[in-house]
Amino acid sequence: MIKRLISGALALCCVLAQAPARADDPHDPTMRSPAARARDRAIIRQLNLRELAKVRARDARWARENTQRRTEHDAAMERYHRDMARWRQAVARCRAGEYRYCDG
Repeated sequence: MIKRLISGALALCCVLAQAPARADDPHDPTMRSPAARARDRAIIRQLNLRELAKVRARDARWARENTQRRTEHDAAMERYHRDMARWRQAVARCRAGEYRYCDG
């Protein structure tokens, strides 16, 4: 039963995949008039403009997120460098004989 269902679905997919796409057919009778082509061009332009707006919004969001990450990273690096400077100073004082700066 399952094999038949899978075989049928596969056969249907093969048939549908071979169906011609009417959107790009230069002989499509509905696209022969200049008005139909202009209408199609306007629809495509609107779709493209909508997609462009989505992409710009996404890029702006990514830019904000990257700026925030960069700011957080810079702050973490500053803390790291401050901590390392304190540690190096403690090591130098420990080696100089100030044993209270030495770890246990």
